[in-house]
Amino acid sequence: MLFGAEFHNAEEMPRQIAIYEQNAEEIDEKEGEYLAKKCQDIVSHIEEIDAKINEVATGWKTSRMGKADLTLLRLAVYEMKYEEDTPVKVAINEAVELAKKYGAENSPSFINGVLAKLA
Repeated sequence: MLFGAEFHNAEEMPRQIAIYEQNAEEIDEKEGEYLAKKCQDIVSHIEEIDAKINEVATGWKTSRMGKADLTLLRLAVYEMKYEEDTPVKVAINEAVELAKKYGAENSPSFINGVLAKLA
């Protein structure tokens, strides 16, 4: 859902979330509601999140980053800055682990470096 935010404007996101929920496997209604709310909350803070990323991503701007990396950075920064119940180390570790699965070869170290500067 959050990955799709890069390709759709804020007005289109509720429809995109609904499409995702319809096609998602093994997701119950409660999980779907939680994910949709979190995604919408992150999207509502994207300008602030991207500004924080741009401050520390030396030589890189969010407009030049790979979309998977950018999505993972946005999620982690949101968790670090806006969710009090998520420890910073956990947010960073989860982003790095997801980067190993969904990112490019250098994604885990790139994401770890950017998030470490923000921590």
